[in-house]
Amino acid sequence: MTVISTERDAENLTLTFVAEFAASPERVWRVWEDPRQLERWWGPPTWPATFDEHEFRVGGRSAYYMTGPDGEKARGWWRITLIDEPSRLEFDDGFSDEEGRPSEGMPVTRTEVTFEAVRLADGRGTRMTTVSRFADLDRLEQLVSMGMQEGMQQALGQIDAILSSDTVGSSGAVG
Repeated sequence: MTVISTERDAENLTLTFVAEFAASPERVWRVWEDPRQLERWWGPPTWPATFDEHEFRVGGRSAYYMTGPDGEKARGWWRITLIDEPSRLEFDDGFSDEEGRPSEGMPVTRTEVTFEAVRLADGRGTRMTTVSRFADLDRLEQLVSMGMQEGMQQALGQIDAILSSDTVGSSGAVG
C-alpha cells in the first residue's frame, strides 16, 4: 500500500495522509490534473468518482459525484485556491446538492497537497502529503465518523495502479 502514515490531529484540526510512489512528482501531479485519472482513484473502490467538471486552474471549480454500491450518489465540489506545479495544490472541498450548490450545514475542508521528490529503496519517487484542515473539532469528528479517514486511505491506495499502467490520460478540463 502506498499510504505510509495517517494522523488525526484534534489540536490542529487536521487529518494528514502521507503516501509514497515510485514515480516522479510530475507524474504523480497528473493524477490530480487529469480528470480521467482522478476518477480512477478519488473515492474508495466501492464509491468510485465521476467528475462532471474539472477546471484545473486557480479559481477553477470541480464538480463530482461518488456512486455507492447500491447506486446512491454523494456529490461534492472543489474550488482550487493554489497551483504550484508540480509541488503544491490547494483547494476547498465540500458536499453539494444535485445542482452542484454547496450543501448547507455540511463541512468544507481546506485541502493542501504537497509533492516532494524522495529516494525510495527501489529508486527515485515522490512523497505526497495531503492535509485536510477543518474549521472546528465537531466538523473533523463528523467527517471522520462518516468514514473519511478510511475512505481516503483506500482511495490513495489505488494510485499505484494508475502510475504503473501503460495508458496515461491527457491533461485538461472537462465540463
